[in-house]
Amino acid sequence: MRRFVFAVTVLIAVTIIVSSFSPKALTHDSPLTTHASSLTSHFEDTILFPGEKHFKNLQQLTFGGDNAEAYFSYDGKWLIFQRTNPKEGIMCDEMFVGKIPIKPGEKFEYKKVSSGKGRTTCGFFTKDGKHIIYASTHLGADSCPPVPDRKKYGNKYIWPLYDSYDIFMADLNGKIVKQLTTSKGYDAEATLSPDGNKMIYTSDKDGDIDLYIMDLKTGKEKRITNTLGYDGGAWFSPNGKKIIWRASRPKTDAEVKEYKDFLAENLVAPTNMEVFVANADGSNVKQVTNFGNANWAPSYMHDGKRIIFASNHQSKRGYPFNLFTINEDGTNLEKITAEKIFDAFAMFSPDGKKIVFCSNRNNGGTHDTNIFVADWVE
Repeated sequence: MRRFVFAVTVLIAVTIIVSSFSPKALTHDSPLTTHASSLTSHFEDTILFPGEKHFKNLQQLTFGGDNAEAYFSYDGKWLIFQRTNPKEGIMCDEMFVGKIPIKPGEKFEYKKVSSGKGRTTCGFFTKDGKHIIYASTHLGADSCPPVPDRKKYGNKYIWPLYDSYDIFMADLNGKIVKQLTTSKGYDAEATLSPDGNKMIYTSDKDGDIDLYIMDLKTGKEKRITNTLGYDGGAWFSPNGKKIIWRASRPKTDAEVKEYKDFLAENLVAPTNMEVFVANADGSNVKQVTNFGNANWAPSYMHDGKRIIFASNHQSKRGYPFNLFTINEDGTNLEKITAEKIFDAFAMFSPDGKKIVFCSNRNNGGTHDTNIFVADWVE
């Protein structure tokens, strides 16, 4: 969403990226509620790498499995994220919420809030803190949807655009209270405006992969992108006046043909994307990055002028992915994470004091991706 997230099934995307380019109100007990100890000072030395000067009090919140797209609640006290872990019987992404530890040694407790049917992606808290939104395929089938056979496409990295994805609102006990999208096609990658009244999301219902903004009270919506290419993972700026997202822009005849051929099979190849910004109504579109490769998972920083995003543009083989910040006008690029691993899905707390991101650091040489939170140091 919001995501390389990615959009579709982000956690699976994380695992495939790593393997293909290299060398995811606790109100009642749940059998999937997990308790993970916060880091000791010993672990501080293993998860904070030289050059990562903007992180202080870095903590690892999850241990094992694929954990991604962890995003703050409006009060900055909770996280919602998606998780896959076959060892726990979680065969494809399911939604979890957890309260962020405040004191050293305090446990990170999280519980499942999705139904356990189908695949979910792209969770977000509502403004009241009592509900969440996320996309799910459960209306299509109880089972996890099939993963595309990459060999059929020359081992090219691709995402499936499951047409059974719709966006739902649920309470923190996991009860779905409202279905927000009903169109046939891929509807996912939703985030909400700062006032909580509008939802921006990605859909292919009109023949291309575009962004839409919906008024949550009335259900009225507007398509706000109309250029050929994938548009997704969108966020509002802190004041709600602008949006930021990732996009592909096929230009040559061969690129256009490949894009359309994949789209006809409900697929997209998200290996060449750049960061764009615009006014919240879709006007005044500006391209922020022009680095090549995959520049994605962008969101605004607290000042509303700078952007944080994930990118592999410094890599010849597509890996590693690092976090970068950049001014809205494309100047002052700064590398934030420095190790040759996967770091992505960064979001700042509403007050700008904390950052959460997902990384495969400290995973014992596996492909596990975990959630990390830190105090942000300017």
